Amino acid sequence: MQLGYFAMPLHPPGGDYTEAIHEDLDTIVRIDELGFHEAWVGEHFTAEWEPIPAPELFIAMALARTKSIILGTGVTVLVNHNPFHLAHRIALLDHLAKGRFYWGVGSGANPLDFLAVGVDAASGEQREAMRVGVDMVLKLWDDPAPGVYESKWWRIEIGEPIEEVSLRVYMKPYQKPHPPIAVAGTSERSPTLIQAGERGWMPLSIGITQPWVLRKHWEAVEEGARKAGRTPDRAQWRICREMYVADTTEQARAEVLQSTLARDYREYFITFLKLYNFTTVIKPDPSMPDEILTPEFLLDNGWIVGSPDDVEQQIRKLYDEVGGFGVLMPMAHEWKPWDKWDRSMTLLAEEVMPRLADLMPESPPAVAR
Repeated sequence: MQLGYFAMPLHPPGGDYTEAIHEDLDTIVRIDELGFHEAWVGEHFTAEWEPIPAPELFIAMALARTKSIILGTGVTVLVNHNPFHLAHRIALLDHLAKGRFYWGVGSGANPLDFLAVGVDAASGEQREAMRVGVDMVLKLWDDPAPGVYESKWWRIEIGEPIEEVSLRVYMKPYQKPHPPIAVAGTSERSPTLIQAGERGWMPLSIGITQPWVLRKHWEAVEEGARKAGRTPDRAQWRICREMYVADTTEQARAEVLQSTLARDYREYFITFLKLYNFTTVIKPDPSMPDEILTPEFLLDNGWIVGSPDDVEQQIRKLYDEVGGFGVLMPMAHEWKPWDKWDRSMTLLAEEVMPRLADLMPESPPAVAR
């Protein structure tokens, strides 16, 4: 099992934005030092709690400050971008990364982001826009033949090359044929994860989804894979979790309830999920009332918190409950106070993860095409 990191990131509105974004960069540098395999950075335009509207720019700066960690968009929301420009930005970022880049894509979930670009989220058109947008980017990377590329959302015209001065669509990614692609999903039967299975892309189960939901996520991946005659690989599956480790379980539980993690649930996440009728995925039993959802409840029913010994057992339990996965991604929060969060991630990386080396699903056999 490998260790990742998923950063929306999270900062309360009204703070010092410049300070916050540089603290986020510092955390990426620190987890690189700790040997984390990868980190994913979110994209939100109108969510003040999740304030990175341009993850490519953030990743470009993080690449210059890190040595080994792979950085990914978590995720590029396709409806927000013209595929012609996006293809060039992502390809350039891949060259800057020299292979330390994953391209995470998704359909989005923020209603005001959708409103800004004229998308009717109730119809689900954002998911089709994601599929069309990715295909347009891949076409531009593979064979940008002259002609008109048109859809409901975009019209791109590729002109004939002007050979005398080398004017043409030329940009291709560093990684061949393109950076590894990942797709994020949250809902019970995520249509985007069905796409991940169809296309052989890495599935990202984001948020604090319960094991019963995660099992449905993998069923969605398998459904998509069956349609395409593929065999999905659980080693490619990334799962997010809220995590906090301290020297003792008593200390960890006491500290996490006073932490920025608990604050973010009290002041943001729980209210957001209630507002959009999306609380089911964080309940152990979907019939439970919303009133039970507090940090204290989630500490006992979803978060992974405790001593290194207890956290190891909780991760093993999750692994067994969902049938295995390849990358565990702690969710990012403000690392305040720094020393306690640094201690938590250090214990996770240096004491817990080495004990879990046996947890790696076997890759499926090659399927004859």
